[in-house]
Amino acid sequence: MEFLSKVTAVPKLPEEINELTKISRNLWWTWNYDAQELFERIDKTLWVSSSRNPVYFLKNVSQKNLENILSDNDFMKLYEKVTKKFNSYMEEKNTWFKTTHSDEQNGTIAYFCAEYGLHESLPIYSGGLGVLAGDHVKEASDLGLPFVAVGFLYRQGYFQQKINSEGWQENVFENYDFNNFPVESALNKNGDEIFIPINILGKTVYVKIWKLSVGRINLYLLDTDIPQNDPEERLLTSRLYGGDSEMRIKQEILLGIAGVKALRELGINPSVWHMNEGHAAFLNLERIREYVNEKGLEFKEAVEAVRSGSIFTTHTPVPAGNDAFPIYMVERYFGDFWPKMKASRNEFIELGYEKRPDNSEMFSMTILALSLAGRANGVSELHGKVSRSLWKHVWKGLEDVEVPITHVTNGVHSQTWISYDLQKLYEKYMGESWYKKLDDPDSWSNIDKIPDEELWEVHKQRKRILIDYIHQKIKNQRLRHGETVEQLEEIGKILDEDTLTIGFARRFATYKRATLIFKDLQRLEKIINNPERPVQFVFAGKAHPADKPGQEFIKRIYEISRMPQFKNRIIILENYDMNMARYLVSGVDIWLNNPRRPHEASGTSGEKAGMNGASNFSVLDGWWVEGFNGKNGWAIGDNRDYENLELQDKIDSVSMYNSLEKVIVPLYYDKGDSSVSSEWIKVMKESIKTVGSFFNMTRMVKEYTQKLYMPALDQNNKFSANNFTVSRDFAHWRELLERNWEYIKIKVLANTENKAVLEVGKEIEINAEIYLPGIGPDSIQPEIVLARLENEKVTGLKTFDLKLVKEVQKDTYMFTGSFEIEERGDYGYNVRVSASHPYMPHKNYISKLIKYPG
Repeated sequence: MEFLSKVTAVPKLPEEINELTKISRNLWWTWNYDAQELFERIDKTLWVSSSRNPVYFLKNVSQKNLENILSDNDFMKLYEKVTKKFNSYMEEKNTWFKTTHSDEQNGTIAYFCAEYGLHESLPIYSGGLGVLAGDHVKEASDLGLPFVAVGFLYRQGYFQQKINSEGWQENVFENYDFNNFPVESALNKNGDEIFIPINILGKTVYVKIWKLSVGRINLYLLDTDIPQNDPEERLLTSRLYGGDSEMRIKQEILLGIAGVKALRELGINPSVWHMNEGHAAFLNLERIREYVNEKGLEFKEAVEAVRSGSIFTTHTPVPAGNDAFPIYMVERYFGDFWPKMKASRNEFIELGYEKRPDNSEMFSMTILALSLAGRANGVSELHGKVSRSLWKHVWKGLEDVEVPITHVTNGVHSQTWISYDLQKLYEKYMGESWYKKLDDPDSWSNIDKIPDEELWEVHKQRKRILIDYIHQKIKNQRLRHGETVEQLEEIGKILDEDTLTIGFARRFATYKRATLIFKDLQRLEKIINNPERPVQFVFAGKAHPADKPGQEFIKRIYEISRMPQFKNRIIILENYDMNMARYLVSGVDIWLNNPRRPHEASGTSGEKAGMNGASNFSVLDGWWVEGFNGKNGWAIGDNRDYENLELQDKIDSVSMYNSLEKVIVPLYYDKGDSSVSSEWIKVMKESIKTVGSFFNMTRMVKEYTQKLYMPALDQNNKFSANNFTVSRDFAHWRELLERNWEYIKIKVLANTENKAVLEVGKEIEINAEIYLPGIGPDSIQPEIVLARLENEKVTGLKTFDLKLVKEVQKDTYMFTGSFEIEERGDYGYNVRVSASHPYMPHKNYISKLIKYPG
């Protein structure tokens, strides 16, 4: 039969509950359990089967259920409460940002990231980077920041993982229907859909812009899977982290350049631009092009204007993890772009140039980001240190400790990750507004008021919920494998709520060493099968489709889990996602993390577990270096790095076994006549207090705001005022210095008589004659550098300014100063000159302008 038209009929929401549509299309509901409960009460089965997707849910729920729920008084009271709470939240004027900052500090912050983990029903994330970005956006909403975010709307997202009957990971990609996502077409000022044209290799690619509401924040998502594009171009936004380097550079061109153009088309003109990882670094090339073509700036002037408001966050502590492209590839993609920036080929390439140890020449996205960002940070204290060492070659002449990469330690969005049961308990003992004081240690001290038995019962309840969830997951997997009735019946014996349960869930990259606990199977077997004090493990995680060693790890754990001696005590779950993570972090007793130090930039899963009462058992890497206090969990190994990886694995695995046998397992089962171990509860409470009060997203985003966003905003305002006068002057000043820098000469006149031994506390005077042709003394900062040495390596550094005494002869100046050594040890000292300008936000703002004698 032929039809005039085909349509899909959807249920009609009764007038009494019509605001469910508005709530379903704003991801505010993802961190408000009572909002989720509304949908669950209407049809729990559909809610679960729809991956808790309210947009899909409202399209597929029965009309009868919608009508029947109106007579449920409890539901209607909850509906009224939730709608009032949502509307109040959206209309709130006195947010933290508004009450903390003046109207002059209200420029928009633009945040760019390749992935966002907001909820499992919106699968546009792969792991930690995306989940952190999603949490960041949620907290920006909670704090009321003037904030906008940009990313991709992937048609297939990241893969769905299945583990087959042999233990191999299978990668399943689904085509998602965007009509079932809470997105809508972004519109320009004329009310038209936005399609951004981008030139890639001489061909025009059109990018559709979608809008996603995350509380009070708009997240704009880029999509090339539209009819205007050829099939090849439609695939550009198909998969997250898929394809070869050609695909990656195209995606990163889209994120950076199309992302900037999209904001302009939306009428959004940010003052601060935050690149979350190097994937977005091309955005500053587009901004330079804009300034050159639209504001009349020269290339170097535009560079200074761009740097003033740019922030870069690096998340990767190893060189291989940073995107880089061959020079020839960059020339091919940008050969027609750098003329639009009024840049030469060499000036353009220099922005990201990196010569590798093997002499290959690459264009590094991280170096590009660092070159064009006035501020940069790592994501934990240790990662900041590692990053300064990794990228110090960008600032030639500086020691590691001086490299201007700071850190803001990662946190997590507490309301997203703390279980509903625990949130109710915290509300009871910390007050109804506990979630508004997440970064207040005094508020968290109220955790001590919770009776041990009450806290333990809530934890046991979460553990039972986790075990039920695991049983269902294993059942589905074994049914798919076609296993026997007997094997299906055994599922009920998997895991026991009274047994110490250890969870390990994360990306299966090899440096995370998922199989380390299995280094000595005989010793592990004794720990697990102790009849008086048994232990059980739950593993979960995906390996990248191209990461064969990581997939081998998954297979190995699966095989061990099916060995008779480990049966029902070691479990590996398939398809780790945000939903599974919430079950795990709130249901296990111990959160295990054993990366190869110092390769974990931060890690956040342990933070989620810690504030849910699961104590961390972790290598001292990432956030745990700062988080561990000796009372809130346990450390694996010691606080040092190893060159011999096999030795490191041996030491760390033995440390794990020793801690389990001698400390952790006995403590868990030491209950005496009670139903709970009081000493174990002490560790739980200490974990909740210390992790909850500091490693939360509230503290993190406030720190970004005060430490990075507001200083960048102020500098951007200075550099862009009066038709970019400061940007122009600063660029010309810098060009003058760079032109004459190599001619600077330093002659040190020290009064130490070249002694090899100096007394502690004795003042040492240094005089220096410095030749400054064409520069002048106002543009430099001469200083004495005193370095603390351990095994010839600089471990600490102090500087002492030299003061101008007089001009000795034309362009030659005498400077004097002094220093003293405060404690015994080995030191080195020297004199150096660096650039100095009142508009430099920090001392080492300009790379490569450092001069030593000789």
